[in-house]
Amino acid sequence: MPELIDRIFFDDLKKQSPEDVCKRTLSSWNQVERCYEITVWNQKCVINPEQYKIDWIKENGKEENKDRAGELHEYFSLFAIHYLLTSKEINLSEKWISEKDIPGGSTFFRGPHEVPTNLVTQKFSKQIDKFKERCEAMHGTPIKMADAAYKFIIAPRIPVALLFWDCDEDFPAEAKLLYDKTIIDHLALDIIFALAVGFCEQFAGEAIN
Repeated sequence: MPELIDRIFFDDLKKQSPEDVCKRTLSSWNQVERCYEITVWNQKCVINPEQYKIDWIKENGKEENKDRAGELHEYFSLFAIHYLLTSKEINLSEKWISEKDIPGGSTFFRGPHEVPTNLVTQKFSKQIDKFKERCEAMHGTPIKMADAAYKFIIAPRIPVALLFWDCDEDFPAEAKLLYDKTIIDHLALDIIFALAVGFCEQFAGEAIN
């Protein structure tokens, strides 16, 4: 279990009804193993509240080796348990917003909490084709925005869009993350920030196997 996840989050999850959690989050409950199973960015996440444990499962059903390149950033474990704890049973709005559009976001997402989209621009400036290849390798779906943009299903109720404008002779490359407006109802600001950091670092890192 990553040290950044306090045991109290598992304790809070134990107090909730599995039926309610699964209904809210579109996850599933394994009664035999007494754990929740949910797909996070195309990887299977298994959360066992009683054992204070989060595992990531490879496609062949084996537990992911934590040292292997390709495992999701540790912030996705933090995201996953909070998603189970706080997400609501609501439909997507189909309206994209930036972090600055979230109530309190214009002051929160500054300084040390600035979303590090610079990691994306540093790696893919003047390489828009490689940006597209990376998006497709990470299970993105193209959308008609910016010079190139893709939507990623991070969790059943949490889509994220990554927009990219390549540099030209007048402007540097720019990237931006957008979220479905309903993210306001699901996650607190600090968890949205953790999701954004994990996303940017994951995207700018080595390709997922």
